[in-house]
Amino acid sequence: MKNSQFLIFISIVLTVYSLGNAYIFIKGYNILPPPREHKLLYTLLFILLSFTFVAAKILESTHSSVFSDILNVIGGFWMGFMLYAIMFLLLSDIIAIVLKIPGLLNSNNILIYRKWAFLITSGIAVLLITGGFINAVLPVVTKYDITINKKADEIKTMRIAAVSDIHLGSIIRERSIKKLSEMLEEMHPDVVFLLGDIVDGELGPVLRGDLLKYFTGPHTKDGLYAITGNHEFIGGADRTVPYIESKGIRLLKDEVVVLPGGIQLIGRLDRDSRRFYGKERMPLEELMKDIDHSKPIIVLDHQPFKLEESERAGVDLQLSGHTHNGQMWPLNYLTGKIYELSYGYLQKGNTQYIVSSGYGLWGPRIRSGSKSEVLLINVMFE
Repeated sequence: MKNSQFLIFISIVLTVYSLGNAYIFIKGYNILPPPREHKLLYTLLFILLSFTFVAAKILESTHSSVFSDILNVIGGFWMGFMLYAIMFLLLSDIIAIVLKIPGLLNSNNILIYRKWAFLITSGIAVLLITGGFINAVLPVVTKYDITINKKADEIKTMRIAAVSDIHLGSIIRERSIKKLSEMLEEMHPDVVFLLGDIVDGELGPVLRGDLLKYFTGPHTKDGLYAITGNHEFIGGADRTVPYIESKGIRLLKDEVVVLPGGIQLIGRLDRDSRRFYGKERMPLEELMKDIDHSKPIIVLDHQPFKLEESERAGVDLQLSGHTHNGQMWPLNYLTGKIYELSYGYLQKGNTQYIVSSGYGLWGPRIRSGSKSEVLLINVMFE
């Protein structure tokens, strides 16, 4: 990404983040009673909380430590609180306007209304965050049974385990990756696909604990393959990719691999390789120029954009991630508008698509709009 574009992006993000914090701060500050010390303590605590996530990211990039991990966790929960506090405080403001029209809300009771609106809003936000955290740490196996109407020699079925968006880093650490390894082992897959965003971004928190060493992929007859996601490039692909490959993970970067039965696996370089490194990925048609269309064709592509490309190219199955299915309600509705398929299964012509909500998380360790999952796809051939 060019420096000017990066600066514009960061400026917009920080402006929105600051305005959101200012809105919540003012709402809380105005309901505080005397003495003055209460408001001073509130101000100091608010400033500390609002700066935790930014401070964590700065420390993470310069000197990763347990302290920066703790700041990341606190900052993530604060971001979740911000989302819900802003939503419900805005709703309370709208209700206040409506109540003022018939005179139900006036100068005599407005302060009481603002106080309870802030307290109830904060309580709802905490409940949603708590439920979302519990949901996030209880991953599930999501199963799909699909048929590809092509022959794969003598092979009639294939059990695929697919995992997207692990996001190893300050939040997803040793315990989570061990849990993932256990889940994969219990699934007894024929092949394992990692669908990008194996790491969260900055490699420091991963290297500090050598987190990927705890990933013990199950014994499979057809192997383990991975692709890059946008976060492999955000953190610096020149460091991240060699680290992943050093753990024996075959990372496909615009490559085709032929699995037993003539099943053709295509691993695409993430589309953000151009945005961050100026490197264009190969067009799908070019990648498939020597493909045997009489045999099954599976594409791994981290971001589920332009689904028609795979349909047009004659792909049988495409597996993607990236969206997290919004991760936090109501953002799942937003991703549903951005992507043709934000989550789940879709068939277009003869091409089948599956988009996972992912195993890990970005930012808050909260999933209030989706589940953390591992995919088990049972594929049947002719």
